[in-house]
Amino acid sequence: MSLRTKPPFRADHVGSLLRPSELLAAREDHAQGRIDAARLAEIEDAAIRDVVRLQGEAGLRSATDGEFRRTSWHMDFIYQLGGISPADEKIKVRFHSDAGDIEFTTAALSVHDKVRLEHTIFADHFSYLQSVAGDGVTPKLTIPSPNMVHYRGGPASIDPKVYPDIEEFWDDLAAAYAEQVRRLGELGCRYLQLDDTSLAYLNDPAQRAMISERGDDAEHLHLRYIRQINAALAGRPEGMNVTTHMCRGNFRSSWTAEGGYDFVAEALFSELNVDGFFLEFDDERSGGFEPLRFVPPGKMVVLGLVTTKRGELESKDDLKRRIDEASRHVPLEQLCLSPQCGFSSTVEGNVLTAEQQAAKLRLIAETAEDVWG
Repeated sequence: MSLRTKPPFRADHVGSLLRPSELLAAREDHAQGRIDAARLAEIEDAAIRDVVRLQGEAGLRSATDGEFRRTSWHMDFIYQLGGISPADEKIKVRFHSDAGDIEFTTAALSVHDKVRLEHTIFADHFSYLQSVAGDGVTPKLTIPSPNMVHYRGGPASIDPKVYPDIEEFWDDLAAAYAEQVRRLGELGCRYLQLDDTSLAYLNDPAQRAMISERGDDAEHLHLRYIRQINAALAGRPEGMNVTTHMCRGNFRSSWTAEGGYDFVAEALFSELNVDGFFLEFDDERSGGFEPLRFVPPGKMVVLGLVTTKRGELESKDDLKRRIDEASRHVPLEQLCLSPQCGFSSTVEGNVLTAEQQAAKLRLIAETAEDVWG
């Protein structure tokens, strides 16, 4: 089996990692005015150096900053786009877990002006990560896909006086993202991941019913979303490897949507112009591997077989068995291994310890070494 020299790697991970206690304390101190922004940045820098080292010691060839400077995996980015701001109204999202349901309440977003890129978002985040990644480690930046600007609020979040023709909104959104991608390439970013829950959520009939009720075409929205990502990446720099991560929600070890990738699979895998797909397959709610039959030659599938929602460590033999099952639908050469989602999509993090997190990362690297060499 050939060694992969470019992303995604045989052993990889989605992006977010549990925030250490000292970082959480510093964020609270900053919020209460006890320390200034410069001191908070120093503590973030130190925590990121440590977590980059953790990833290397686990055996990974890529590293993220754990999203340590963010509160949320997506909104910290989206609110920095010109023309978009938090709205007064709140959105409630119901998450499910084995322990019961919880509600996540957050501000809605408002597209109140023309969408545009006013500065390179997360430029300083990436530059610092790049400076501490070290030789032989590929720094990876994760950002929300353009679809996340639309999925949460839908048509109601877009001011019709600003965009009387909705196609102009889509064009401006694609242009803003394309410019962001171009600028990241200038900074030296060679591994970019677009995180996207929408294309996974749309597999769930309950989510499609909600989309229909608000006035969108739930049966074809995934086709629009695929075109949006492709437009954002149309001019990506040569040498930039792009993946997308598609999960069904991740907040304090809970999820929102259920169901396999069947509804979107044919169009998604055959038309989305990315180099690899991070897909969650950690339990029954994620469906089977059958949709992978639509993955074309040359595209990589990163199997999210290791759950981030519980601390119990998976069996290496079970992981190998499931990789073998997946290889019946897409060649083993096109497969990689990762957790099913991030460990801390929001600042609160999932319900497991830092030691359990590290053990899962080591297990992924060790299993990948056994399977692919």
